[in-house]
Amino acid sequence: MADQPLVDLPSVTDAPPAAAPRPVRATPRSTPRVNVEAAPTEQKRGFIATLDGYLIVIVGILLAIGLMMVYSTTFDWSFQSFGNEATIFLQHLRNAFIGLGIMLLLVLVDYRVWRRVAVLLLLITIGALIAVLLFGDDTFGARRALINGSFQPSELAELVIVVYMSAWLSSRRTQIRSITYGLLPFAVLVGIIAVLILRQPDISSAATVVAVAGIMFFLAGADMLQLVVTGGIVGIIGFVYVTSFGPGYAQGRIDSFVSGVADVTQADYHVQQAIIAFNNGGLTGVGLGQGKQKFENLPAPHTDSIFAVIGEELGLVGASLVVLLYITLVFRGIQVARRSVDHFGALLAAGITIWIALKALLNIAVMTAVVPPTGAPLPFISFGGSSLVVLLAGTGLLLSVARVRARQTLPKWSAQAPERRNLIANHDRSRGNRRSPVSRTGDSRSHEAPVSEG
Repeated sequence: MADQPLVDLPSVTDAPPAAAPRPVRATPRSTPRVNVEAAPTEQKRGFIATLDGYLIVIVGILLAIGLMMVYSTTFDWSFQSFGNEATIFLQHLRNAFIGLGIMLLLVLVDYRVWRRVAVLLLLITIGALIAVLLFGDDTFGARRALINGSFQPSELAELVIVVYMSAWLSSRRTQIRSITYGLLPFAVLVGIIAVLILRQPDISSAATVVAVAGIMFFLAGADMLQLVVTGGIVGIIGFVYVTSFGPGYAQGRIDSFVSGVADVTQADYHVQQAIIAFNNGGLTGVGLGQGKQKFENLPAPHTDSIFAVIGEELGLVGASLVVLLYITLVFRGIQVARRSVDHFGALLAAGITIWIALKALLNIAVMTAVVPPTGAPLPFISFGGSSLVVLLAGTGLLLSVARVRARQTLPKWSAQAPERRNLIANHDRSRGNRRSPVSRTGDSRSHEAPVSEG
């Protein structure tokens, strides 16, 4: 009895047969779907196929209008000064070809390269702004150009500040909501550039730099309270500077603008001549080249006042077409920003679009007596080497952002497959809630596609 086991163990021959493997069942529909994030892959496509045709067509039409209007506004001046009606027009055509060459070069280069050299570009620009104050050419009481008036560093500064702010803001992300790491260095940097431009003096370019940088700061997710307070302070400082420490003509322009609001006959001479041009043009205009206001009436008809000449010679129809082209350009630029593959590209495309829009809006607003007169040229249309070349360079960067996106392809099952993603500011702006928004599938991670910087 002692040798018997307490429990009867089954013999080897009595062991049950091995259980059959369980069948693999499909995942129940109630199970949350897992979003698989797939890195975008390069798609081999021809160079022409990756270009944004809409942007090219819009800019091309604006350039064509600019060539026509520059010839119309300069043929008499060119004949009297050089004995040839086309001399100044050929200079503008040369500048356009230089700008188109730079634009093509920037389209071929991946825009992400400029993120690595943004600091160097900023330092070069600051050096050029200092150089123009020391060695610049004096023209009408201002020092704005180098190399016999052929290069204006303030025009370059408007584009470089967009490139640098895109790189800086995309690297800071949520830190820009901090006063120490966000608002303070932002204000110091933009303030340095603006002060150097104001010393020339060039109020319109300084205002453009501050406005574009401020809007980019907002798009990147800046704290609204900080932004409003800073904007108010900048506005007060700007008003005090213009009225007390700025160039003498600035106060006179503000006074005439205020007077012209109540009585247009008391408006600035420049504004009055522009209004006469629009009245002469009517609905369809007097005909290309047939305008009379450009002859010793409108100041700078080939640059600052060129929109008034368009209104006189092409009428309301032609002026409306130009405005519609700018609106379409802005719409397309915002689409490029929304579809960008990374945060830097989104801010770069948005910044360039805002920059072009503000310059166009400022020129048109001056000609329609909405704001006091400034020296802002009309983008892609006004005569001016530095302005045209820099604007075409910015267009090249915008096309590069669109081209990189066109070369990227994502599987349809990927979480990043939808094209329209908000890459500009994807975090909550509220001060109390700083949690990331949760997607419908329960995944709280950012859906930004990981893209290498190479």
